Amino acid sequence: MGDAFIRHIELLGYEKRFFPSQHYVYMFLVKWNDLSEKLVYRRFTEIYEFHKALKEMFPIESGDINVENRIIPHLPAPKWFDGQRSTQNRQGTLTEYCYTLVNLPHKISRCLHVVNFFKVRPDDMNPVTDSQIKKPEVFLLPKDAKKNLTDITGPIVLQTYRAIADYEKSSTSEMALKAGDMVDVVEKSESGWWFCQLKNKRGWVPAAYLEPMDGPDESEEQEPNYEGEQYVVQKSYTAVEEDELTLKEGDTIEVIHKLLDGWWVIRKGETTGYYPSMYLQKAGKVNTSLKNELRNRSAPPRRSTIRNVKSIHKQSRKQISQETYRRNSKKYIQSRSKMKENFQNKANVIIEKTEQEENKPKAQPAVPPRPSKDLILNRCSESTRRKIL
Repeated sequence: MGDAFIRHIELLGYEKRFFPSQHYVYMFLVKWNDLSEKLVYRRFTEIYEFHKALKEMFPIESGDINVENRIIPHLPAPKWFDGQRSTQNRQGTLTEYCYTLVNLPHKISRCLHVVNFFKVRPDDMNPVTDSQIKKPEVFLLPKDAKKNLTDITGPIVLQTYRAIADYEKSSTSEMALKAGDMVDVVEKSESGWWFCQLKNKRGWVPAAYLEPMDGPDESEEQEPNYEGEQYVVQKSYTAVEEDELTLKEGDTIEVIHKLLDGWWVIRKGETTGYYPSMYLQKAGKVNTSLKNELRNRSAPPRRSTIRNVKSIHKQSRKQISQETYRRNSKKYIQSRSKMKENFQNKANVIIEKTEQEENKPKAQPAVPPRPSKDLILNRCSESTRRKIL
């Protein structure tokens, strides 16, 4: 395998830390060419020093010789005192900086200076903390922050979930769990993989292994939409359980229920079943990089496949049976076909009425009576009067 390089850098937000003194660090999710994803923390002063060194390494591309040749993005110098407001306001600039940096020519974007700066450090995995100092405050950047940077959240109290069974990680980007572990969820992905932190550990965890502390039901889970949204299969999957569907790449289906564990209920014709959401893409969207990422990734496990599940809730999580999904889907399809029939019948009636009206003989206009001789002599011109004399 060739040298490591960065495919994408995403700014997640920033943390306000209190040890050894109050300061701010930015959170970056770095995606590498081996499809691994690492979370790193950098202070702005470090980022600016990195930026200055990069400009010195590439004086032509930094515009030092000719301003018109500059392709390395600008980055403002840190202030004498960086408070929370400046840290927050700088997020838009850093987002654009990282996007431009990764898309620079390979001699810059893949040079050792860039690669080494964003590699995981020991303090990224085990940040220095003090149990006597309060927990760091996390400020996450919304996904649509490029459109409106005034929507930046914070401070955020991360949701705490409990592991219902042991989980052994299968890659370095994941995090192992023991039954009963309490984790903070940083990011919930539609794929069913959630980015969590447990003390000094961070990594991706299957959502099916986690349950909320306040109850078995997910209030943020969407209701079924039996109208369905059209999606296209990006990766084939062979059903393992009876309630799953086997589909091939390129198939078009309808998603009728988006579940948080990453296994969505879909409809193909009149058949319904579960399918991994990470293998689906909304119809009409083009994403060529998605197929490459799916080659080495597997779907998260389902709750029904987990052994020795131990929940702390007496009431089990509400579930909709496949029979209910099928019955409601069938009812919806039938009602939709009836609506089409009614609409077609109404249209036919209108057409028939129109045709009948067109075929009716049109009434002829009445012929006006001929004016009397006296009226012509009194009102008409000399030439007309001569014709009747």
